[in-house]
Amino acid sequence: MHLNSSTSKNVAIVGATGAVGEQLLRVLERRNFPVSYLRLLASPRSAGASLAFRDTMVPVEVLEAESFDGIDIAFFSAGGDISKKFAPLAVKAGAVVVDNSSAFRMDPKVPLIVPEINPGDIKNHRGIIAVPNCSTLIALMALAPLHERFGLKRVIASTYQAVSGTGARAIKELQSQVESLSRGEAVKKEIYPHQIAFNLLPHVDTFLENGYTKEEMKFQNESRKILHLPELQTSMTCVRVPVYRAHSIAVHAEFEKPVSVAEAQDALIAASGVDLVDDPMRALYPMPIEVQGLDECHVGRLRLDTALPNALAFWVCGDQLLKGAALNAVQIAELLLKPVTCNL
Repeated sequence: MHLNSSTSKNVAIVGATGAVGEQLLRVLERRNFPVSYLRLLASPRSAGASLAFRDTMVPVEVLEAESFDGIDIAFFSAGGDISKKFAPLAVKAGAVVVDNSSAFRMDPKVPLIVPEINPGDIKNHRGIIAVPNCSTLIALMALAPLHERFGLKRVIASTYQAVSGTGARAIKELQSQVESLSRGEAVKKEIYPHQIAFNLLPHVDTFLENGYTKEEMKFQNESRKILHLPELQTSMTCVRVPVYRAHSIAVHAEFEKPVSVAEAQDALIAASGVDLVDDPMRALYPMPIEVQGLDECHVGRLRLDTALPNALAFWVCGDQLLKGAALNAVQIAELLLKPVTCNL
């Protein structure tokens, strides 16, 4: 099912006052998405607030079962529990849901979409379309064009994830801890179990019985679904770092075919949504501070892996609030307005 592209759409944003919700507003604005009516939805504590959209202040309403009457597209960015409860209600009311949570990603009836990678999968949606996990998405922006060229076999990776991936309150916690330490005061810990300022936490999401976290297993499960590689082997370690915004990932990828750096560079240069930033002799390589606010993911430090056969090592950075969440969601909505074909 595709929406009629000839008219503007009635749009709702669930979780409008959160970090991703606010980015959704800005992305819809600058990409000139055809919004005829906008409904902002959040929890009761945000009721009465207003947010700017196209020179108009839009009031924030309390999310309720009836909130989706007359809505064409509903963006959800308020967590898995909210999505599980309200997304089916939105679909029943006639809306197409684009969900940023983990609630439906591995549901076989729900397509998991990165528009640059598997746009054709969207044709199978039944009212709900899922956005991948942010670190998975950023890594795949670099891995997908390399997979298309060489055939991906195995991935070993470590993430360096900014605190904004936890939400707006985590950003404030890092800032508060830095300020407290600069004054010689004790830090307060509310969001993370340990001090995050000037520290690293090898702990993103909850731990599972196999010793990995949910975040680490999301990479394997979601990558298999997006790339149509059910046997893909992965091992990831996810680390929270004292960076405000943008995730970084160190990737070691083994392929079926022999690889070369030159061919890999060509594949990345030709890929949509990726910029090759790779001249280490001039100290040019991807950094989170450089990709903040950018739609594109930066890839660099590209080299032959010295431990794995037919393998490449590289470093990728991306703004997880944009390509990792809000931008990808809006790109999915844009796909709904036109016929698509799969490029895999």
